[in-house]
Amino acid sequence: MEQPNVPQEESTKKLKSRPLVATLILSGGLIALIFGMGYSITLGAADIDFKTVWEGVFSYNPELTSHQIIQELRMPRVLAAGLVGAFLAMSGAIMQGMTRNPLASPSIMGISAGSAFMIAIAFAFFPGTSHVGLMVWSFLGAGLAAGIVFFVGSMSKGGLTPVKLALAGTAVGALLSSISSAIAIHYQVAQDISFWYAGGVAGAKWISIQILIPVAIVGLVVALMLARSITVLSLGDDIAKGLGQKTVLVKVVGTIVVLLLTGAAVSVAGTVGFIGLVIPHITRFLVGVDYRWIIPCSAILGALLLILADIGARMINPPFETPVGAITAMIGVPFFLYLARRERGGL
Repeated sequence: MEQPNVPQEESTKKLKSRPLVATLILSGGLIALIFGMGYSITLGAADIDFKTVWEGVFSYNPELTSHQIIQELRMPRVLAAGLVGAFLAMSGAIMQGMTRNPLASPSIMGISAGSAFMIAIAFAFFPGTSHVGLMVWSFLGAGLAAGIVFFVGSMSKGGLTPVKLALAGTAVGALLSSISSAIAIHYQVAQDISFWYAGGVAGAKWISIQILIPVAIVGLVVALMLARSITVLSLGDDIAKGLGQKTVLVKVVGTIVVLLLTGAAVSVAGTVGFIGLVIPHITRFLVGVDYRWIIPCSAILGALLLILADIGARMINPPFETPVGAITAMIGVPFFLYLARRERGGL
């Protein structure tokens, strides 16, 4: 008679978290974000100090050139960096929790490449597409890539494993990127979509922020509503079903959230990779396995990482900018190789 309670007892033991550490990350991360955003706004061709930044944000004078630069160029850029970083980190956390795949992330699973592929289609065949239209195309591309990756991975002998999914995602991503390049060259839109391949937030405008903020609100709210279910799901489908979780519903809704967040991020910043891979692992190491803490903490740390990467992009080779995607790849590739080696037993 005691047997039915065993899974619940085991899951309770596994669901340990560190709420104090998580609270410190949330509070300290927000403070770091504020300082990071302020420092990011000071950087650029025009020399702007912190006092001018404060005045440009809270006492805007449209007659001052420095204030115009802050409001029209640098604030949208740093806000876009924070939101995109948060989106990618949350997407990676949700994917890793739902699939129990430590290698899952929007870039590794080919989802970012799928979004960029559909943006190339939009530029080639539907010129003049609006920002909202680009986000819709990006969302469709994310869904297309995810579907292909899971189909290809499930066809392999022995079923899905973390490494097989990663390999399928890498292959599908490379294929879609190649097709995107061919479309760009043939239809002479390479100049238009080169930004999306390099990855970055230099071209972000206020219209981009107006699109990202509603996505951020919806994505975060739904993700937090799913957080407890994802925590249980991360222990395995059998345990989750034994505890009464509707696993299919959780996975469907979680996948929609991932596609929405990733599609919005790629439509604004292009294919910025590895944030969704690295940040969730760091967050789990710090706060434990409770996704009610992992998701918001991942959002904060992801935002901070991309803001710092964007700062680095402007400092490595001034006055030229290094693609942000290259900087995040320098961090993420060694981490990916480490994880792939650790999971090699799943091949």
